[in-house]
Amino acid sequence: MIATPACVRLTYPAKDYPVLEIDHPSCRARVALHGAHVMEWQPAGHEPVLYCSPETVLREGKAIRGGIPICWPWFNAHPTDPSKPAHGIARNRFWQLTDSQDGGESVELRFELKSADATRAIWDQEFHAIVEVRLGAELHVSLSSHNPGSTPFCMTGALHTYLAVDDIANVEIAGLDGASFVETAGGRREPGVQAGHIKVEGEIDRIYASTSTATIRDGRRTLQIHKHGSASTIVWNPGPEKAANLGDLPAEDFRRFICVETANAPGAEVTIEPGAHHVLRTRIAVS
Repeated sequence: MIATPACVRLTYPAKDYPVLEIDHPSCRARVALHGAHVMEWQPAGHEPVLYCSPETVLREGKAIRGGIPICWPWFNAHPTDPSKPAHGIARNRFWQLTDSQDGGESVELRFELKSADATRAIWDQEFHAIVEVRLGAELHVSLSSHNPGSTPFCMTGALHTYLAVDDIANVEIAGLDGASFVETAGGRREPGVQAGHIKVEGEIDRIYASTSTATIRDGRRTLQIHKHGSASTIVWNPGPEKAANLGDLPAEDFRRFICVETANAPGAEVTIEPGAHHVLRTRIAVS
């Protein structure tokens, strides 16, 4: 692996499972090479902003429960083959760390994943994916999808952000008023239009057609989720019944997070022509 600055330390919290620990004046964080996955981020002077389950399983091929999973090159189930892994191939394999810098006010990391025999067996496309992470007073995560092949490909995806909150009962989400959505909780597909702020009352799994900034308040602080290259915002919490059946999540921890995802969901597919690329980016700010 490449050399890293003094504020970035390579650790192995599980066998053959490298995780970068960042201890910088601007923040503390953990980033796994598996999935190029930001697990934790705590800017100086604040409580942790991302939720990561204490019962998550750190193992190759198993997605981390919490932080910012990268769902790519499809979101949710594969559009034509349900036997393929949910949320694509990016979050379940190791990425290569290709750059690591202390920029003074932040730490910058770059990860890459390229098509290979193992990925073509699941998704028969040539690709070059790049994740760039900037960790400081704000958190910036971008996913660049490059097409080095000779034919176009179509994709969906999400930066599936788990935000730590004091209590889900106190959460209020602004910025999506007037946006159309489809509620998919419980396997249903119910269309609607958002009226006012979002309050979470039980399981919620909504796909909003929105390019707007979302603001999350939980009674103790405000988080802003800015985004780029995204036509969808997804709001998810499993609620008590589904949470009780998730083996890598404490049953009561559904109260401790809300997912507000920067995404391009089915219906907002992106086509990348040969030689072209697309950037999906999120920026999280705390006040």
